[in-house]
Amino acid sequence: MALITDDRTRFPVAPSSLLETRYEPGDAGTLETLFAIGNGHLGVRGAHWAADDAELPGTFINGFHETWDIKHAENAYGFARTGQRILYVPDATNFTVNIDGEALSLAGSTVLDYGRTLDFGSGLYLSRITWLCRSGATVTTTERRAVGCNSRGCLGITLEISADREVYADVTSSIINRQDRAVEDHSDHDPRRSGRHAGRVLHPVRLDGDAGSFRLAWQTAESGQQVGLAVDHWVSTGTAPFGTVVDQDESSVRYVLALTPGVTFRMEKTVSYAVDGRDVTDLAETAEAGIRNVNAIFTEAATHYRNYWATTDITVKGQPGVQQAIRWNLFQLSQATARAGVAGIPAKGVSGSGYEGHYFWDQEVYLLPYLTYTNPSAARQVLESRHGMLPLARKRAAELNVDGALFPWRTINGLEASAYYAAGTAQFHIASAIAFATHRYMWASDDPSFQPDAGAELLIETARMWASLGFFGKDGQFHIHGVTGPDEYTAVVNDNLYTNVMARFNLLAAAALDDPRITDEERDVWTQAATRMHLPYDEDLQVYAQDNDFMTLEPWDWTTPRSKYPLLLNYHPLVIYRHQVLKQADTVLAMFLQWQDFTAEDKRRAFDFYDPITTGDSTLSACVQGIMAAEVGYGQAALEHFTHALFIDLDNTHGNTVDGVHIASTGGVWSSLVSGFAGYRDQGALPHFDPRLPAGWEGLSFQLNIQGRLLLVQLEQGAISFTVASGAPLEVSVRGRKHLVTDRTLRVGLEPVADLGMPSPFSTGLPAHAVAVEAMAA
Repeated sequence: MALITDDRTRFPVAPSSLLETRYEPGDAGTLETLFAIGNGHLGVRGAHWAADDAELPGTFINGFHETWDIKHAENAYGFARTGQRILYVPDATNFTVNIDGEALSLAGSTVLDYGRTLDFGSGLYLSRITWLCRSGATVTTTERRAVGCNSRGCLGITLEISADREVYADVTSSIINRQDRAVEDHSDHDPRRSGRHAGRVLHPVRLDGDAGSFRLAWQTAESGQQVGLAVDHWVSTGTAPFGTVVDQDESSVRYVLALTPGVTFRMEKTVSYAVDGRDVTDLAETAEAGIRNVNAIFTEAATHYRNYWATTDITVKGQPGVQQAIRWNLFQLSQATARAGVAGIPAKGVSGSGYEGHYFWDQEVYLLPYLTYTNPSAARQVLESRHGMLPLARKRAAELNVDGALFPWRTINGLEASAYYAAGTAQFHIASAIAFATHRYMWASDDPSFQPDAGAELLIETARMWASLGFFGKDGQFHIHGVTGPDEYTAVVNDNLYTNVMARFNLLAAAALDDPRITDEERDVWTQAATRMHLPYDEDLQVYAQDNDFMTLEPWDWTTPRSKYPLLLNYHPLVIYRHQVLKQADTVLAMFLQWQDFTAEDKRRAFDFYDPITTGDSTLSACVQGIMAAEVGYGQAALEHFTHALFIDLDNTHGNTVDGVHIASTGGVWSSLVSGFAGYRDQGALPHFDPRLPAGWEGLSFQLNIQGRLLLVQLEQGAISFTVASGAPLEVSVRGRKHLVTDRTLRVGLEPVADLGMPSPFSTGLPAHAVAVEAMAA
């Protein structure tokens, strides 16, 4: 059952907010994710203060983590040594409210009216509940939350209480150290979930509090990281705190008062976090110095989103439910990236602990397109975070007997944290992802200072890695063996097509640099390796093969029941590896990213072959499948793949939204609209568009920050229009024809593109791959 789309009375459609109109038990963990607020640095899950069934409430700071020694059952040289896991920081979102002796709770009290809102326009979380108390009083509670923007470590919360008759209110506001509290560890059942540390992780070093003001600090047991916390309370009634408790696990302030009709009790709770200081006392003082009042924090958030939507909004005419979901996805992209600073972007942003808070290739392939074209300075900061990891990447390369730099598959601190090398270290393609994002940024930005230093060095060091990892075979071609591509259901293979195609790009991009660090011999080797790169091809099927042996594998049994998916949770890896089945788009992704290297017929045949055998067990897949379905002419399939990507979290279709937003998929939604339906392709001679607007959509519009211009793109049935909103004129290509765009709107007519009628994989309710296989066989 789809959570959001199957119950529009509980979650009504609204263009710029997520609304919940009634409380129902059983969805708490998922809704904690959907209603989370964050800014890329600080994230607060959307747990309700009155919920008895909160599943994974808490607060996160990007990069704040603990480490431990990985214990391998059978060790080997070069295995990852240090595990890293994002930590819950002490959480300040907690309240208890007692009215005339009754503890208000969603499960145990009578609720007359319930509603909460996540407002995309202001970044504000709002919940309002009207209670019928056992004493007969009707009481309304209203909570608001927002995180700062300029003050990125700040959180503002207000709690208001009013009653229709005189009541006695007993209100406690708490800061809870959740990291050291016992929680069931599900990570042994699902590797996508975060594990838990045994024993105490955060050791208190400063615990000061008085009259509702707290100055607290902790240090992690192993990584030595520190977090400081300043919390201040203000109440409207002038009531003095009834008591203040300070403890390493829970610090609180309590207010007891008589509340009369017509008077609203208002509590303002301002919170400031600071991390990474060496002196805990100074760090707590740093947090104190950064604290802001609630109104300032709310204003910062509102200002940020007003500016954000002015340049980043994507509008779809005539599809209100789709529009709401698009804006939720775009809102999550801002929450995951806006104030990350020179840091990576965790696979769940700061909305949850899934994937241990690690940085993967997701950020370069799925998030950097969005950032490059909407927030170039943030894109540069992500690339600078990779550049900062170069010293460790060089050491890792030497450990694996290759030159240059080898970046870790998953990491927080720059060290490899993937204990399963077959689906981790073997994914050398992360090097080309970083090079690709680097090259895209240099192509799309008006930033001449980036290439000579960080940009060139990232391209050069990754090219050196490829040149030494691969070899020239007896056939005269360049081969890369022993790697895993994006499809983790096919591991440690020879000549993975995606890896080779992206390595070829990486080598050519580096060879084209005019940089004194590149020797003539290196440049020649890189050029030869790229020119002679082996790309597996099946002559009988006339399809590019995913790797040298993929076409020889046994087909998967597509009568496998839906309950056995995702396969990674139900089958040993060796069972999956010996079958012709994909976790996610692999060869198809290569043809999207390196669009100029393949013919239209190459792409269509590849899509026809691989789409039916792609399980979609990865949330990274649907967006890519939709983009390429649009390009090759399968309009209905494109729309359905896009819709699946759009609602992955909103409908909890993969069953693990509880662990945080799938941020890469939200980036894929942006790319689906811009690169799929508008047909945008980059890094060629010109920005290129080949639109494929879905039938039934009246229009699609967005803006791109490209080469120093702000380009407005408006798509309608039968035409595409361009306007340079700021900057110099820009030349673009539309289906191969050049056009000069100025500040006067240019409208280009489009011939309709026939829908080739790829079978609809979602209409029967069966697994997409099974439906497509049956249809193709028929």
